[in-house]
Amino acid sequence: MIRDARGPQAAEALADAVQRLRAGYLVAMPTETVYGLAADADRPGAVARIFAAKGRPSDHPLIVHIGGATPPEREAALTHYAAAVPDYARALMAAFWPGPLTLILPRQPGVAEAAAGGQASIGLRCPAHPVAQALLAACHGAGIRGLAAPSANRFGRVSPTQAAHVAAELGALSDAELLILDGGACPVGIESTIVDCTRAEPVLLRPGMIGRAQLERTLGRPVRDRDAHAPRASGTLASHYAPQAKVRLMDAAELQTALDLLGAQARDLAVYHRSPLRCVSAHVRLRPMPMEPEAAARELFAALRELDDGQTRLIWVERPPADAAWDGVRDRLQRAAA
Repeated sequence: MIRDARGPQAAEALADAVQRLRAGYLVAMPTETVYGLAADADRPGAVARIFAAKGRPSDHPLIVHIGGATPPEREAALTHYAAAVPDYARALMAAFWPGPLTLILPRQPGVAEAAAGGQASIGLRCPAHPVAQALLAACHGAGIRGLAAPSANRFGRVSPTQAAHVAAELGALSDAELLILDGGACPVGIESTIVDCTRAEPVLLRPGMIGRAQLERTLGRPVRDRDAHAPRASGTLASHYAPQAKVRLMDAAELQTALDLLGAQARDLAVYHRSPLRCVSAHVRLRPMPMEPEAAARELFAALRELDDGQTRLIWVERPPADAAWDGVRDRLQRAAA
């Protein structure tokens, strides 16, 4: 069931969502990044419903979203889940929360173990989307400290950035099992940046639209690369964010050469590109990619879904530029192509 969470019925939709979450059921909520499949992070049975709905391994940790109507409420949610918050993590929160940044922190013993995939750490985020903020504030008032909420899609597939995407992905769930809150298209479009804050130095686990340079400017210190000691984190598997069609990354010259070689015989092929291309086949779908990384991120998953229409067997994507502003988009495309 999809309910509009922005119009005159928003308060009623949020109340329905809170009631369902208190009963241990699932709610798909919009965030600024992607739609999340939410459940009470402190109820193992509710969290198990997330893993079952997605077909996700139960040892693959979930991000817990926290909020509240006031700073003290947000702090209470933070310290409920995190056993320690280093000063540099506080600095990142002050700069980027609410927003698309997840921090991995030491977990309070006995709290949200199922959501953390059994690890001694936990990923926390305070989302900026107004519907997510309103839902989290209402949940706090109802005694729910945080919402475990991975992307609302089947495990490993393309993340949803619109309510209709969630319905298409999880249509097997009944209206009683899942409520979808429609908050419009997600304005960022790719998942949050993830920083490991369980050690003396910050470590970048997953790039997003908050880039390494922004993190380092805020902290006045380097942010290290992921290493063998990093905790498991969402969206860091080699293969992820993948449509049914096979994705291949190519530079512009490779794309043009391949299209020339196939000529009019090209079939069941879609191309997502920035550079001008020539194609003589009427059976190849050409979709332009935005030239700016923010715009490309915003439409990336929706574009992959559109091109993956059941008739397309191959999606060729022009490789993003090498500069750091494209790191988040490049990461998602590399995993989709893996």
